[in-house]
Amino acid sequence: MSTYATPPINPLRIALAAAQGTLTPEGPLLTRRLSDLEGLFADEPARKRAADGDDPVVYTVAASPVPEVARELPQSVTTILPGAVGGEFHMTKGHQHPDPQGEIYLGLAGRGGLLLHDGTRTEWIEMEPGVIGYIPPGWAHRSVNIGDEPYRFLAVYPGSAGHDYGWVVKHGMGRRVFRDGASYTLAPFSAAT
Repeated sequence: MSTYATPPINPLRIALAAAQGTLTPEGPLLTRRLSDLEGLFADEPARKRAADGDDPVVYTVAASPVPEVARELPQSVTTILPGAVGGEFHMTKGHQHPDPQGEIYLGLAGRGGLLLHDGTRTEWIEMEPGVIGYIPPGWAHRSVNIGDEPYRFLAVYPGSAGHDYGWVVKHGMGRRVFRDGASYTLAPFSAAT
């Protein structure tokens, strides 16, 4: 597995292969399986059964070697595989930045959505190739695959922002995204059962 570069880094050329979801030169690769997403889906028993079975990959995050440190702008490509648990679409864990900073997501492939929550308000941005979703400072965010093919996006964020996954577990995201025929519906958030 590749690692982040050691600061300070020199200028570099980073190639994005959108169709493959890779960055070259590569940095760390993160793989999240259903077993890594305990307590995030509304139907926890269904998630546990699937995780205890073949424990499928839900998403991967391929990072560039730009380090997650102050004054750097790391990039990553997230690929969320299609699927659902108890009717709720595959999603990322979601996080808030402990050092409140803005972030952008650029849709590369497939259909997805960006669910944002500030503790009171919830917003939804439908994502597709060429769409930029802007995440203001202070908003927790989670990505969801609402299609039948891999949903892929490029993220660019300040290296000092950090990732607080516990905030989402504690506060939720305000809404959940469920399959509704060939489309989706945003349902009020309920804790995992």
